[in-house]
Amino acid sequence: MIYRSIAAFFFVVLTQAAHAMGPWKGPCVGDVPCALGERSYHVALPDVWDGITPLPVMLHFHGWQRTGALPVQHQRIAGATRRRGVLLVAPNGLRKTWDFWDSDTDDVAFAAAVLEDVAKRYPIDRERIYISGYSFGSAMAWRYVCENGNSVAALLAVAGTLQQSENCPQAPREVRHVHGLDDTVMDFPMGPGGDDTYPVALWRDHFGCAEGEPRGPWAARDFLTFERTTWACDGGRVSLDLHPGGHFIPHGWFARQLDELLGLPPSYP
Repeated sequence: MIYRSIAAFFFVVLTQAAHAMGPWKGPCVGDVPCALGERSYHVALPDVWDGITPLPVMLHFHGWQRTGALPVQHQRIAGATRRRGVLLVAPNGLRKTWDFWDSDTDDVAFAAAVLEDVAKRYPIDRERIYISGYSFGSAMAWRYVCENGNSVAALLAVAGTLQQSENCPQAPREVRHVHGLDDTVMDFPMGPGGDDTYPVALWRDHFGCAEGEPRGPWAARDFLTFERTTWACDGGRVSLDLHPGGHFIPHGWFARQLDELLGLPPSYP
Protein backbone atom coordinates (compact mmCIF):
# COMPACT_ATOMS: atom_id res chain seq x y z
CA MET A 1 0.00 0.00 0.00
CA ILE A 2 2.86 2.34 0.86
CA TYR A 3 4.56 1.60 -2.46
CA ARG A 4 1.32 2.31 -4.36
CA SER A 5 0.96 5.66 -2.59
CA ILE A 6 4.55 6.59 -3.39
CA ALA A 7 4.08 5.58 -7.04
CA ALA A 8 0.87 7.61 -7.29
CA PHE A 9 2.61 10.61 -5.73
CA PHE A 10 5.45 10.54 -8.23
CA PHE A 11 3.02 10.07 -11.14
CA VAL A 12 1.21 13.27 -10.14
CA VAL A 13 4.48 15.16 -9.71
CA LEU A 14 5.82 14.03 -13.07
CA THR A 15 2.54 14.86 -14.83
CA GLN A 16 2.49 18.36 -13.35
CA ALA A 17 6.12 18.86 -14.29
CA ALA A 18 5.42 17.78 -17.87
CA HIS A 19 2.62 20.32 -18.16
CA ALA A 20 4.81 23.04 -16.66
CA MET A 21 7.49 22.34 -19.27
CA GLY A 22 5.01 23.08 -22.08
CA PRO A 23 3.37 21.05 -24.84
CA TRP A 24 4.42 17.58 -25.87
CA LYS A 25 6.70 17.81 -28.86
CA GLY A 26 5.75 14.58 -30.61
CA PRO A 27 7.81 12.70 -33.19
CA CYS A 28 7.80 15.49 -35.80
CA VAL A 29 7.73 19.22 -35.13
CA GLY A 30 9.41 22.31 -36.56
CA ASP A 31 12.20 21.38 -38.98
CA VAL A 32 11.36 17.67 -38.74
CA PRO A 33 8.60 16.92 -41.27
CA CYS A 34 5.68 14.59 -40.60
CA ALA A 35 5.53 11.96 -43.36
CA LEU A 36 2.23 11.34 -45.12
CA GLY A 37 2.60 8.75 -47.86
CA GLU A 38 5.17 10.09 -50.32
CA ARG A 39 4.64 13.65 -49.13
CA SER A 40 5.02 15.54 -45.85
CA TYR A 41 4.13 18.58 -43.78
CA HIS A 42 5.47 20.58 -40.83
CA VAL A 43 3.86 21.66 -37.56
CA ALA A 44 4.54 24.33 -34.94
CA LEU A 45 2.92 23.95 -31.54
CA PRO A 46 1.69 26.82 -29.35
CA ASP A 47 4.03 28.19 -26.72
CA VAL A 48 1.56 27.15 -24.02
CA TRP A 49 -0.74 24.14 -24.23
CA ASP A 50 -1.94 21.66 -21.61
CA GLY A 51 -1.66 18.71 -23.98
CA ILE A 52 -5.40 18.04 -23.74
CA THR A 53 -7.47 21.02 -24.89
CA PRO A 54 -8.43 20.85 -28.60
CA LEU A 55 -6.33 23.26 -30.63
CA PRO A 56 -7.46 25.73 -33.28
CA VAL A 57 -5.55 24.98 -36.49
CA MET A 58 -4.10 27.30 -39.11
CA LEU A 59 -3.10 25.34 -42.22
CA HIS A 60 -0.70 27.53 -44.19
CA PHE A 61 0.45 27.07 -47.79
CA HIS A 62 4.03 28.30 -48.35
CA GLY A 63 5.12 30.55 -51.20
CA TRP A 64 6.73 29.50 -54.49
CA GLN A 65 10.04 27.63 -54.18
CA ARG A 66 9.71 27.43 -50.41
CA THR A 67 8.76 24.54 -48.12
CA GLY A 68 6.66 24.14 -45.00
CA ALA A 69 9.83 24.48 -42.92
CA LEU A 70 9.78 28.25 -43.52
CA PRO A 71 6.29 29.15 -42.18
CA VAL A 72 6.81 27.18 -38.94
CA GLN A 73 9.84 29.39 -38.20
CA HIS A 74 8.54 32.66 -39.67
CA GLN A 75 8.02 35.38 -37.08
CA ARG A 76 5.01 36.86 -38.89
CA ILE A 77 3.31 33.45 -39.25
CA ALA A 78 4.44 31.06 -36.51
CA GLY A 79 5.11 34.01 -34.23
CA ALA A 80 1.39 34.83 -34.43
CA THR A 81 0.05 31.28 -34.00
CA ARG A 82 2.39 30.23 -31.18
CA ARG A 83 1.38 33.12 -28.92
CA ARG A 84 -2.33 32.54 -29.49
CA GLY A 85 -2.67 28.85 -28.79
CA VAL A 86 -3.03 27.89 -32.46
CA LEU A 87 -1.49 24.80 -34.04
CA LEU A 88 0.30 25.81 -37.25
CA VAL A 89 0.36 23.19 -40.02
CA ALA A 90 2.42 23.77 -43.18
CA PRO A 91 2.20 21.20 -46.00
CA ASN A 92 5.06 20.77 -48.47
CA GLY A 93 4.20 21.42 -52.10
CA LEU A 94 5.47 19.11 -54.83
CA ARG A 95 8.60 20.62 -56.38
CA LYS A 96 8.16 23.49 -53.91
CA THR A 97 5.05 24.85 -55.61
CA TRP A 98 1.27 24.36 -55.77
CA ASP A 99 -1.20 23.36 -58.45
CA PHE A 100 -4.02 25.85 -57.93
CA TRP A 101 -4.80 26.82 -61.51
CA ASP A 102 -8.06 24.86 -61.79
CA SER A 103 -10.19 22.43 -59.82
CA ASP A 104 -8.40 19.40 -61.27
CA THR A 105 -5.61 19.36 -58.66
CA ASP A 106 -4.38 16.72 -56.23
CA ASP A 107 -3.20 19.37 -53.78
CA VAL A 108 -6.66 19.95 -52.31
CA ALA A 109 -7.04 16.26 -51.45
CA PHE A 110 -3.49 16.21 -50.07
CA ALA A 111 -4.14 19.20 -47.79
CA ALA A 112 -7.39 17.63 -46.56
CA ALA A 113 -5.45 14.41 -45.81
CA VAL A 114 -2.88 16.49 -43.90
CA LEU A 115 -5.61 17.85 -41.63
CA GLU A 116 -6.90 14.33 -40.95
CA ASP A 117 -3.37 13.12 -40.18
CA VAL A 118 -2.86 16.06 -37.81
CA ALA A 119 -6.10 15.08 -36.04
CA LYS A 120 -4.58 11.66 -35.32
CA ARG A 121 -1.58 13.28 -33.65
CA TYR A 122 -3.24 16.16 -31.77
CA PRO A 123 -6.72 17.02 -30.51
CA ILE A 124 -7.99 19.73 -32.87
CA ASP A 125 -10.93 22.11 -32.72
CA ARG A 126 -12.77 21.44 -35.99
CA GLU A 127 -14.91 24.55 -35.51
CA ARG A 128 -11.79 26.70 -35.74
CA ILE A 129 -9.94 25.55 -38.84
CA TYR A 130 -8.26 28.45 -40.64
CA ILE A 131 -6.73 28.11 -44.12
CA SER A 132 -4.01 30.58 -45.01
CA GLY A 133 -1.23 31.17 -47.50
CA TYR A 134 1.17 33.65 -49.02
CA SER A 135 1.72 34.43 -52.72
CA PHE A 136 1.32 31.17 -54.70
CA GLY A 137 0.35 29.66 -51.35
CA SER A 138 -2.41 32.25 -50.99
CA ALA A 139 -3.81 31.27 -54.37
CA MET A 140 -3.64 27.64 -53.20
CA ALA A 141 -5.51 28.58 -50.03
CA TRP A 142 -8.20 30.16 -52.20
CA ARG A 143 -8.34 26.98 -54.29
CA TYR A 144 -8.62 24.80 -51.19
CA VAL A 145 -11.60 26.67 -49.73
CA CYS A 146 -13.16 26.98 -53.19
CA GLU A 147 -13.22 23.18 -53.49
CA ASN A 148 -13.30 22.05 -49.85
CA GLY A 149 -14.19 25.03 -47.69
CA ASN A 150 -17.55 24.23 -46.13
CA SER A 151 -15.94 23.13 -42.86
CA VAL A 152 -13.42 26.00 -42.79
CA ALA A 153 -13.93 28.84 -40.32
CA ALA A 154 -11.91 31.42 -42.26
CA LEU A 155 -9.63 31.99 -45.23
CA LEU A 156 -6.63 34.20 -44.35
CA ALA A 157 -4.99 35.11 -47.66
CA VAL A 158 -1.90 37.24 -48.31
CA ALA A 159 -1.06 38.60 -51.78
CA GLY A 160 -2.48 35.91 -54.02
CA THR A 161 -5.92 35.08 -55.46
CA LEU A 162 -7.74 33.04 -58.05
CA GLN A 163 -9.47 34.52 -61.07
CA GLN A 164 -12.50 36.37 -59.76
CA SER A 165 -14.63 34.63 -62.40
CA GLU A 166 -14.14 31.23 -60.70
CA ASN A 167 -17.30 29.35 -59.72
CA CYS A 168 -16.63 27.90 -56.27
CA PRO A 169 -18.81 24.99 -55.14
CA GLN A 170 -17.80 25.51 -51.50
CA ALA A 171 -16.76 28.41 -49.30
CA PRO A 172 -15.48 29.16 -45.81
CA ARG A 173 -17.60 30.97 -43.25
CA GLU A 174 -15.37 34.03 -43.48
CA VAL A 175 -12.82 35.50 -45.90
CA ARG A 176 -9.99 37.86 -44.92
CA HIS A 177 -7.61 39.02 -47.64
CA VAL A 178 -4.68 41.47 -47.66
CA HIS A 179 -2.93 42.83 -50.76
CA GLY A 180 -0.41 45.56 -51.56
CA LEU A 181 -1.43 48.15 -54.14
CA ASP A 182 2.16 48.18 -55.43
CA ASP A 183 2.42 44.37 -55.75
CA THR A 184 4.07 43.46 -59.07
CA VAL A 185 4.70 39.76 -58.31
CA MET A 186 1.13 38.59 -57.84
CA ASP A 187 -0.18 41.80 -59.42
CA PHE A 188 -2.88 43.67 -57.56
CA PRO A 189 -6.11 42.61 -59.30
CA MET A 190 -7.61 46.02 -59.95
CA GLY A 191 -11.22 45.83 -61.06
CA PRO A 192 -13.16 47.68 -63.77
CA GLY A 193 -13.01 51.43 -63.43
CA GLY A 194 -10.18 51.23 -60.88
CA ASP A 195 -12.18 49.21 -58.36
CA ASP A 196 -9.65 48.40 -55.64
CA THR A 197 -12.08 46.10 -53.82
CA TYR A 198 -11.97 43.67 -56.74
CA PRO A 199 -9.55 41.18 -55.06
CA VAL A 200 -12.52 39.74 -53.13
CA ALA A 201 -15.20 40.13 -55.82
CA LEU A 202 -15.55 36.35 -56.12
CA TRP A 203 -16.50 35.97 -52.46
CA ARG A 204 -18.70 39.06 -52.40
CA ASP A 205 -20.73 37.55 -55.24
CA HIS A 206 -20.72 34.08 -53.69
CA PHE A 207 -22.00 35.35 -50.33
CA GLY A 208 -24.44 37.88 -51.73
CA CYS A 209 -22.78 40.84 -50.05
CA ALA A 210 -24.19 44.34 -49.76
CA GLU A 211 -22.11 47.49 -50.29
CA GLY A 212 -18.73 47.53 -48.61
CA GLU A 213 -18.23 49.59 -45.48
CA PRO A 214 -14.89 51.37 -44.97
CA ARG A 215 -13.54 50.63 -41.50
CA GLY A 216 -10.74 53.16 -41.55
CA PRO A 217 -7.00 52.73 -41.11
CA TRP A 218 -5.19 50.41 -38.72
CA ALA A 219 -1.55 49.52 -38.21
CA ALA A 220 0.52 46.99 -36.28
CA ARG A 221 3.71 48.96 -36.99
CA ASP A 222 4.08 52.68 -37.62
CA PHE A 223 5.58 52.26 -41.09
CA LEU A 224 2.65 50.35 -42.66
CA THR A 225 -1.01 51.36 -42.52
CA PHE A 226 -3.91 49.24 -43.77
CA GLU A 227 -7.24 50.48 -45.07
CA ARG A 228 -9.96 47.96 -44.26
CA THR A 229 -13.28 47.40 -46.00
CA THR A 230 -15.85 44.89 -44.76
CA TRP A 231 -19.03 43.53 -46.29
CA ALA A 232 -22.24 42.40 -44.64
CA CYS A 233 -23.34 39.29 -46.51
CA ASP A 234 -26.12 36.71 -46.54
CA GLY A 235 -23.87 33.64 -46.51
CA GLY A 236 -20.61 34.71 -44.87
CA ARG A 237 -18.32 37.60 -43.98
CA VAL A 238 -15.68 39.29 -46.11
CA SER A 239 -12.95 41.78 -45.26
CA LEU A 240 -10.18 43.31 -47.36
CA ASP A 241 -7.07 45.06 -46.03
CA LEU A 242 -5.11 47.18 -48.52
CA HIS A 243 -1.68 48.71 -48.02
CA PRO A 244 0.56 50.84 -50.27
CA GLY A 245 3.44 48.34 -50.36
CA GLY A 246 4.45 45.41 -52.52
CA HIS A 247 4.64 41.64 -52.29
CA PHE A 248 5.26 40.57 -48.70
CA ILE A 249 3.65 39.28 -45.51
CA PRO A 250 2.84 42.42 -43.52
CA HIS A 251 3.96 42.74 -39.91
CA GLY A 252 1.12 41.94 -37.55
CA TRP A 253 -1.47 40.95 -40.14
CA PHE A 254 -1.85 37.30 -39.13
CA ALA A 255 -1.67 38.30 -35.47
CA ARG A 256 -4.53 40.79 -35.89
CA GLN A 257 -6.75 38.33 -37.79
CA LEU A 258 -6.28 35.58 -35.21
CA ASP A 259 -6.93 38.00 -32.34
CA GLU A 260 -10.23 38.98 -33.93
CA LEU A 261 -11.25 35.44 -34.86
CA LEU A 262 -10.41 34.06 -31.41
CA GLY A 263 -11.94 36.98 -29.52
CA LEU A 264 -8.60 38.11 -28.04
CA PRO A 265 -7.47 41.66 -27.28
CA PRO A 266 -5.58 43.08 -30.29
CA SER A 267 -1.84 42.79 -29.74
CA TYR A 268 1.45 42.70 -31.62
CA PRO A 269 3.38 40.53 -32.21
